[in-house]
Amino acid sequence: MPTTKTSGLNRYTTFHGYDEMYTQQGNLKPYWQKLLDSFDRLGVDGLIGRQKDIDWLLSENGVTYNVYNDPKGMNRPWNLNIVPFLLHKDEWETVEKGLKQRAELLDLILKDIYGDRMLIKNGIVPPEIIYGHRGFLRQCSGIEYTMEKYLSVYAADLARGTDGRLWVVNDRTEAPSGMGYTLENRSTTSRILPEMYAKMNVTRLSGFFQDLNRMLVEASPIKKENPHIVILTPGSHNETYFEHAYLSSFLGYPLVQGNDLVVRDGFLWMKSLNGLKQIDVVLRRVDDAFSDPLELREDSHLGVAGLLDVVRRKNVSVINPVGSGVMENPGLLPFMPSIAQYFLGQDLILPQIASWWCGQEKEKKYVLENLSRLVIKRIDRTNRESIHFGEFLDSGELDNLKQKIIQRPYRFVAQERISFSTAPNLVKDALEPRNLVTRAFCIASGSDYQVMPGGLVRVAPDRKTIRVSNHRGGTSKDFWILEDGPVNEDKVRSWQKRSTNAVSGLDDLPSLTAENLYWAGRYVGRTLINARFIRMVMRQLSMVQNRNETPDSEKLRTLLRAVTHLTGTYPGFAKKAKKGPQAMENPYQEMLSVIKDPKKVGSLAHTIGMFSNSYYSIRNLWSADMWRVFEDIQQLWKSFQEEEQPSMTRILRVLNKLITRLIAFMGLIEESIMIQQGLLLYFIGLQLEQSMLTITKCRSLLTIKYDAHTEYDLLEYLLISHESLNIYRYSYRSYIQLENVLNLVVLDLEYPRSLAYMLNRLQKDIARLPQSKHDNHLNSYQKFVFEAFSKLRLAEATSLAKTGTEEDFTREALETLLGQLSELLYQTSQSITSSYFNHTDRQNQLFTQFFPI
Repeated sequence: MPTTKTSGLNRYTTFHGYDEMYTQQGNLKPYWQKLLDSFDRLGVDGLIGRQKDIDWLLSENGVTYNVYNDPKGMNRPWNLNIVPFLLHKDEWETVEKGLKQRAELLDLILKDIYGDRMLIKNGIVPPEIIYGHRGFLRQCSGIEYTMEKYLSVYAADLARGTDGRLWVVNDRTEAPSGMGYTLENRSTTSRILPEMYAKMNVTRLSGFFQDLNRMLVEASPIKKENPHIVILTPGSHNETYFEHAYLSSFLGYPLVQGNDLVVRDGFLWMKSLNGLKQIDVVLRRVDDAFSDPLELREDSHLGVAGLLDVVRRKNVSVINPVGSGVMENPGLLPFMPSIAQYFLGQDLILPQIASWWCGQEKEKKYVLENLSRLVIKRIDRTNRESIHFGEFLDSGELDNLKQKIIQRPYRFVAQERISFSTAPNLVKDALEPRNLVTRAFCIASGSDYQVMPGGLVRVAPDRKTIRVSNHRGGTSKDFWILEDGPVNEDKVRSWQKRSTNAVSGLDDLPSLTAENLYWAGRYVGRTLINARFIRMVMRQLSMVQNRNETPDSEKLRTLLRAVTHLTGTYPGFAKKAKKGPQAMENPYQEMLSVIKDPKKVGSLAHTIGMFSNSYYSIRNLWSADMWRVFEDIQQLWKSFQEEEQPSMTRILRVLNKLITRLIAFMGLIEESIMIQQGLLLYFIGLQLEQSMLTITKCRSLLTIKYDAHTEYDLLEYLLISHESLNIYRYSYRSYIQLENVLNLVVLDLEYPRSLAYMLNRLQKDIARLPQSKHDNHLNSYQKFVFEAFSKLRLAEATSLAKTGTEEDFTREALETLLGQLSELLYQTSQSITSSYFNHTDRQNQLFTQFFPI
C-alpha cells in the first residue's frame, strides 16, 4: 500500500487497487511528484485557499448541473476539485489512436445498422441486440447523409483495467455531453493555478474547439461560406442545460428549442421575429426518440415535427444523426472484437470491459452461475437504476434477477466488476484517493477523427462509493495531458475567419428566445413593483402593530385591498371576497401568504419563481455580472423562504435587499444584452407590465373619494410605492393634491415613471418590431397602444379628479379612462403574443412508434 507525504499535508494512503500517482511497481510518477512539489510550496492553507477560489469562481460564473427532484434545488453547483488528473502524452497517444479507431468502427456500425445490415446477415451480431434495443429506430433505416462520417461526435467513458491500461467502459454516441464542462474546468483551473498550468506543459484545448467549429460549418448539406447553425436544447430543466447555454455563448450559435423550429416545404426553418429562416446544421442535445413527434414519440414537446423527412431529403444535417443512440448498447461490447476484424481487419487498440450477452446459451449459463460477482445491465439502459451490482444483492434479490434474465435473456448483459483506479482529491485539509472515470471526446474531421487532448474526469464523492456519477454527488477534475517540453504556442491556432452568421440582427432572433426576453421584462417589472408596494404596506402594518392598534382604518383597508388587486391573489382582502373580513382581522398572516407562498398564484414568491424561470431560459445571453446578481437574489429568497414566521423587521429588510438587487439586475440587463440580441423585447415587456400595474395602483387608490385626511395619506402612499415622493416635492413644492399626483404619475410625458411616458416609449418600441417596420399600416398591437396613448393625451387632471356630485364618491371619468387603458393594454399583450410567439401548432404522428417491451 504505497504512501506519500507532502509538506504540511496529511499522509496519502492508496487503496489496494491502481492509483494514478504510482507506477505498477509502486513508484511515484515523476510528473505527479512535480505537481506535489508545487502543492508543497503552497502549503495546506494555500491549497485550501485555492480550492475556495475555484468554488467561488464556479459560483460566480453560474456553473450548474441540474438534478431532477433534487432536494438541493434544480441548479446544483458544479464541483471541481483543485487537484487535476495527470496523464503523460506518451500514454495518451496510444489512447488517442484507440479512440480514433473506435470512432471509425462505430461510424461503420451506424451506417450498417441503418443500411445493408451486413453484421446481422453474416451472423456477426445477433439481431436481438439491435432490434431489441429501444435506440433502434426503424424510421431511420435507409437515410443517407452528406457528411463522410455519420458519427460526428463520439465520447468514450474510460477507466483503468486490471492490467493498468485505460479500458472502454461505455460508448456515448447519441448526444454526448461534457465538452462544455470540460472547457469550463480548464478555464477555471488555469486561472486559479496559473503557475502550475504553465510549468507542467499542459496541452491546450483550443485547437479541438476550433476543429469542432470547422466540423459544424463543413457539415452543411449545401456548402456555403456561412451556414446557419443552431444548438437544439430540451430546455432549461435539462440536467446539462448550463453546457448548452455555455456552448451557445462560446461558439456563437443560437440556442433553440423544438418550438423555435418548424418544417416547411422539405426544409427546416427557425421561427424568427421576421418570419422563417432556413437552418443548415443542428447540433442536437435532444434524445433520439424525442427529436420528431411526427414519426417518433408523439408525446414529445422537445423535437421538431417532420425533422426526419428533412434529413431524408438531405436538406439539413443533424449532429449526431437521429437513431445513433442504438450504439450505446452494452450488448454490442462482446462482439466488438469480431466487428473490428470484419470492418477493419484489426484488433481493438483499446481494451474494453469484459461483457457477456445473456442471449447466448453458454454466456447466459456463466452469468447465472456467477451472478453475485458481476454487474448486470439492461441492454437499453432505460434508467440508471436498472444497473445491478450482484455483490450487494441478497439471495431473494438475486433469485428475482435470475428470473428476469431467464424470461428475457436477450435484454441483459453482464460485465465484470472492475476496480476503478484512484487519484488524489483535496478533502478538507488532506489528499485522499477517490475512484474516477474519464470521458474522452472525438469529432469527425474529414476522413479522420480528432481527439480532445483531455476530457471530463468524474470522481466519486467518498472512499466507499463504487459508482461514479454527478447525480450521486460526485465531483470533477481538470484533465491535463502533459508534454515533455514547453507547449508550442504556434500549435494554439486562432479561430478561422469562416464561421456562422448566427444572429445578425433582431429580425433573426429565435421566437422562443424573443418570448422569454419579453416575459423576462414583464416578470422583473412585476416583481419590482409588487415588492415596492408590499414593502410600503408592511411598513404601515408595522406602525399599527407597534402602537398595538387594530388595523381597521379606512386607509389601511384600502391599501390591503390594493395588494390583492395588484397581485391578483384573490379573494384576499377584496371587498366582495367571502374570506375578506377574515383576512382583514389578521392581515399579517394574509400578507405573509402573499409574500411567501409559492403555490399562491400572484404572490411575490410565485412571481419571483416565474422571474427566475424566464431568465434562466435565456442563460446564454447573460454576462457574468448578471449571473452574480441573479444568484444573490436566489440565495436571499431561498434563505428567507426557510423562515416560518419572520418578524416584520426581517420582512422589511429582505424586501429592501430584494428591491436593491432587482434594480441592479435590471441595470445590468441593459448593459449586457444588445438591442439586436432581443433587448427590445425585454423593454416592451417591461414597459407593458409597468404600465398595467401603474393603472391597477391608480384604480385601487384614486378612483374612490375619501375624507381629506385619508385621501392625503393614500396619495402619499401611492407616491412612495411609485418611488416618486421626492420628485413630487421637487416639482410641485406643495401640499399633496390629487390633480398634481395625476399630472405626475399619469400624464407627465417627461417623467420616466409616468404612465404617459411609458406608453409613449412602448409605442416607439413596438414600431421597431419587424412586422411593424415592413407594413405600411398599423398592426393591431400598434393600434391598441396608439389608442391608449391618444386617450391619455386627451385627458386632463382636473376633469379626472372630479366626482359626479357632492354625494358621489366615485371618480367616474378616472375609473372609465383607467378601465379602457387596462383593456387596451391587455389586447396589446394578446396581439404581440399571437403575432410573434405562437408555438401552439400541433402536428400528429403518422403512425405509432414501436418500442419493445
